[in-house]
Amino acid sequence: MKGDTRAGIIPIGTQYMIEKKNTEAAAAFARVVAAYPSLAGLPAALRDEVERKLSVTRAPAGTPMFREQDSCSAFPIILSGRVRIARTMENGRELVLYDVVPGESCVLSTSCLLGNARYNAHAECATDVEIATLPRAVFDRLVAEHRPFREEVFHLFGERLVRLVELAESIGFQRLDQRLASALLGKGQHIVTSHEQLAHELAVSRESVSRMLKQFEAHGWVKLGRGAIEILQPRELRTLSTGHASTHGGEGR
Repeated sequence: MKGDTRAGIIPIGTQYMIEKKNTEAAAAFARVVAAYPSLAGLPAALRDEVERKLSVTRAPAGTPMFREQDSCSAFPIILSGRVRIARTMENGRELVLYDVVPGESCVLSTSCLLGNARYNAHAECATDVEIATLPRAVFDRLVAEHRPFREEVFHLFGERLVRLVELAESIGFQRLDQRLASALLGKGQHIVTSHEQLAHELAVSRESVSRMLKQFEAHGWVKLGRGAIEILQPRELRTLSTGHASTHGGEGR
């Protein structure tokens, strides 16, 4: 039957490719559900459309995902890795807004899709990344027809907005020593990073970060190494981050 193209008969090779494609689509969908559990209960027709339109891409660290003023044509779902969202300030420095990891959403992408707007920030892969995307039309249909997905999208949207408000408050009202202490917490005892990377994250000069880290080291809170920082007194850093303590000669914003 090899090569038979009569009506109603699919060549074996073609059938194999169809089955392989369907298996890959189902596997990709399963990974997306792991990141967005609300997609698990989709009606059959809607699930079929999601599987057909779903696209999975791999990108190495440093790859730009979108730039300021780009249009948004798809809803991104991070499957592995970390994407950093930042905005370029008037002085040329970059302000890190937030990172996106599996199980989280990019509030800017959601906002641009819902409001038919352009990005006002840019994104770059902070690590090697695997990302799934759903075209705008599929996203719109999911929001309109599948309540669990709609609720999850808006729940994550709200959570991210709260964090952005907290970021704005920290920039406007917190001293640099408080912000730096906050940036060091929650990353483990041994942090692999540079003064330049921390300065980039806090949108300040590297010199300011270096001076403040040396003060932290003088207090015995951290130990500085080449490309690494060891946290010695996390409790002291946490107290400082809440504004209940300060470094001697701490710098302002």
